Amino acid sequence: MARVRYGARGEAEIAASREKSSKLPDIWSTGVVALWETDPDVVAAVLPPPLKPAERPLVRANISKVDLPGYPLGAGSVAVAARHDGVEGWYPLVMPMTHERALTGGREVFGEPKKLGEVTVERDGLVVRAALARHGIAFVEVRGAVDRALPLPEPTRKTDFYFKFLPAVDGSGFDVDPVLVHCVRNEKVRRLEHVTGDVVLRESMFDPVADLPVRRLVEITIGEKTTDQQGRVVERVSARALLPYIHQRYDDPLQILDGPPEGSL
Repeated sequence: MARVRYGARGEAEIAASREKSSKLPDIWSTGVVALWETDPDVVAAVLPPPLKPAERPLVRANISKVDLPGYPLGAGSVAVAARHDGVEGWYPLVMPMTHERALTGGREVFGEPKKLGEVTVERDGLVVRAALARHGIAFVEVRGAVDRALPLPEPTRKTDFYFKFLPAVDGSGFDVDPVLVHCVRNEKVRRLEHVTGDVVLRESMFDPVADLPVRRLVEITIGEKTTDQQGRVVERVSARALLPYIHQRYDDPLQILDGPPEGSL
């Protein structure tokens, strides 16, 4: 009998897949990072408990392209500085990705707020433009020109905070209490340049990062880097406390209650 592809896979095949994924070479991306200060009360408003605002009300837009062989990828995020239990890190509000494959692992394994979107990173000589767009709106755009090279930083560890949850079948909240994930990334940089420019935030009802206004632009850079990541669950969190923030994950929070039309199955 021909192999039934929906059938169970053997232990050896599963182990081989895991071994292959653990031996991936460094994957380098070219990206623009914009960092700015916004209003402290805005940062506090978007952080679900138990996350707390960091000392500075910082917002970071990261816009990158990854030249994967046969699978070019655009990836981005907009995050606010946060802390949890003595750990400083970032809480991403939206993470546009250009391919479905990049969404699956991040959302289902780590709880990342990934959504399909358009990611642009362009450079023409010294002129740089990078943007994140969804539903026809470039809700973040970074524009400028490279003015100098920067010294390469030492390899660093950075932490992102995610909430992993599963909406309840009956629409009453969550099937089980959500978990808070610390995702630690080891980052190496092989090229870094400073950009003089500006950040444009455009109104979008689906991605309202315009609510995080640029009060003081801290820095814009363009560079090449590679990262790996490991996540761990640090605690279970209150479903009641997280539920008011669930709309951050979806364009329409009511869509998690959608089912097939009666009689369609």
